[in-house]
Amino acid sequence: MADPTPVIDDLRAESEELDRLIAELTPARWALPTPAPGWTLAHQIAHLAWTDRSALLAVTDEEAFQTLVEKALTAPDSFVDQGAEEGARLAPAALLAGWREGRDALDRALRAAPPGSRFPWYGPPMSAASMATARLMETWAHGLDIAEALGVVRPPGDRLRHVARLGVRTRDFAHTVHGLTPPADEFRVELTAPSGEVWAYGPEDAPQRVTGPALDFCLLVTQRAHRTDLALTAVGPDADRWLDIAQAFAGPPGTGRPPKGAPE
Repeated sequence: MADPTPVIDDLRAESEELDRLIAELTPARWALPTPAPGWTLAHQIAHLAWTDRSALLAVTDEEAFQTLVEKALTAPDSFVDQGAEEGARLAPAALLAGWREGRDALDRALRAAPPGSRFPWYGPPMSAASMATARLMETWAHGLDIAEALGVVRPPGDRLRHVARLGVRTRDFAHTVHGLTPPADEFRVELTAPSGEVWAYGPEDAPQRVTGPALDFCLLVTQRAHRTDLALTAVGPDADRWLDIAQAFAGPPGTGRPPKGAPE
């Protein structure tokens, strides 16, 4: 059984890094548009705060979380935007305080979860480690949108190993949400980390393979960049199709980002 402490620690570090980026912003800068259509910087933080609260309910109050899921099912294509819109109406100081409070509460709940616990989610049930990984993935991805809006470059680090692993593990889920039958055989995925280390997943002799920079793979599975703008190589038709539909996040398929230079 995997110890969730390392990924929970990395989630905290990722959140604190993003917090430092926005903590001293003026209210006007919270209204900056981000690469997500219709979302300002405030929408991005509101979404993280909303999802942290959802995760906290999943970990601490399954009945309340199921009520939230039922509400989401009534508007599957808009409930995420609705949550972000509601939070974005708050004053920036209140929004920031709420995000901090929610993520701290989730941090404590994940650390206190009994070993072997599994929690409901909008996709498959999750362990404490998986829940923390999913929150880190979203924090990193939305942090990228915020950094781009602010004109800041955030150097990638090896915390990306959690995002990469989640991207690999959600291969079958990505097929399912697109109405496709997942491939029967495992793929080999070899990714070069920011540190230069190679992160490898799947059988060494698998004929279907994906290789490239870990950063590019993480950008792909979080749908922060179009495949054509990334240095990822697929060998085999199933691996090639996967790179067109990959997503590491729960919920319906995202629209992704257009290729660089595409008309808006």
